Amino acid sequence: MTAQPQPPAANRVRIHLPAGLEPIYANFAIITHSPSEIVVDLAQLMPQIPEARVRSRVVMTPFNAKLLHRALGEHLGRYEKEYGEVVIPKDASLADQLFRPSPSDPPASE
Repeated sequence: MTAQPQPPAANRVRIHLPAGLEPIYANFAIITHSPSEIVVDLAQLMPQIPEARVRSRVVMTPFNAKLLHRALGEHLGRYEKEYGEVVIPKDASLADQLFRPSPSDPPASE
């Protein structure tokens, strides 16, 4: 008698990362939707350049976007338990937070 392949454990998915997969860095996201999809464009926004360069696009169903939202919340909660709260200042724009000059930067010329 031959052994039957066993199904993977419940809620387990095998993940294959292809050789040469290039990670991207994104510090800006544009999120849009249609009745059937959520589209997340991940981009790089650089100081002094008034244009964000989209590096990757993720398209998912609203159901999967909700699951991603939940997973991100859980992981951020774990991160904050280990490293402390991630504080988002209330009085400044995102661009101000990302690209404010450091104290050692010379003032911008007008």
